Amino acid sequence: MIPPSDRCRYKVSKEPTGPYDREKLLEYLENKAKNEKDWEESKPYKKEVRGKKYEPKEEEKPPVTEDVPIETEWDDVLAQATEEELVDLAAVLGFHGMLNQPQYHHAFVEGKDLKGSGGFLGVAKHSEFKIYPEEGPNSTNVEESLRQVEGNDPALRELNLNNIKGITIDQLCEFGEALKTNTHLEKLHMANTRSNDKVAKAIAAGLSKNKTLKLLNLESNYISGTGIIELLVAINVSQVVTEFRVVNQRPQILGVKNEMEIARLVQENTSLLRFGIFLEVRGARVAVTDCIKRNNDNLRRGRMDGKAKPASGDTSLLRDKGKTEAAVHGKNNSGDEDEEE
Repeated sequence: MIPPSDRCRYKVSKEPTGPYDREKLLEYLENKAKNEKDWEESKPYKKEVRGKKYEPKEEEKPPVTEDVPIETEWDDVLAQATEEELVDLAAVLGFHGMLNQPQYHHAFVEGKDLKGSGGFLGVAKHSEFKIYPEEGPNSTNVEESLRQVEGNDPALRELNLNNIKGITIDQLCEFGEALKTNTHLEKLHMANTRSNDKVAKAIAAGLSKNKTLKLLNLESNYISGTGIIELLVAINVSQVVTEFRVVNQRPQILGVKNEMEIARLVQENTSLLRFGIFLEVRGARVAVTDCIKRNNDNLRRGRMDGKAKPASGDTSLLRDKGKTEAAVHGKNNSGDEDEEE
């Protein structure tokens, strides 16, 4: 350690006067300050005001002019008009701030009379709510439907298992296994059934051998990017599925690697006309959209040439000639997701 006396260049030549005493040091400094004379001022202090005193400007008051009454030919008409007629006139002239919402819609939008709406002094009230009946639970019998799929029932063309809470993962896997031998089922809806990658793997195994399924809906489940890739690989085997929906999965982030693999698999597909999925990577989203457009254009060209005929149950895909039916979801400017109708 370097002693304090050697830590700086300034060297004190005086001998130490003794140990440090704080009280004596303060007393010495106070006495020295009292005994020393003040510095002489070069200019004596004198209170004076420099510059101009600020005075706010007075605002000019606008001249008051008395309104001169002007007589018109409409004075008598307006004086005899009822309050409902005046409200109707205000709506026609665009004085919307003078009307409440029911008055505006009655007089300006719908063109109805305003009797009973309250006039100018009426209290603004909301319109009556339209009451719609609640949608009942899905009444599909799971066990009976499974027997129909396994037995290849020709009457079963569409199966709706959406929002069934009592269905188990093993039962969902059995539906995937039953797809291997089924040749009549064309539409399978399994949205919000808590399906996971195990169910996706079983359905993929069935799709690889199925030749008739056109629509597969697995929205609002727990399928990851790996499960979606397995499903697309199975779809590309038979090239029959025209609509595939897997949007709104629990693991929302699929990952860049999985999204690019999904885009590559869609590029190899020539039958997919609608694809509902959320992709975060812009390159993958654009590639998938272009492929869906390509498939729709090829179908349109074939229909124009008379070479392609719509299969049964697929006529809805051919109604809108100029509409792009790709449903590849991306992020909006607000950060919210787009929903497919």
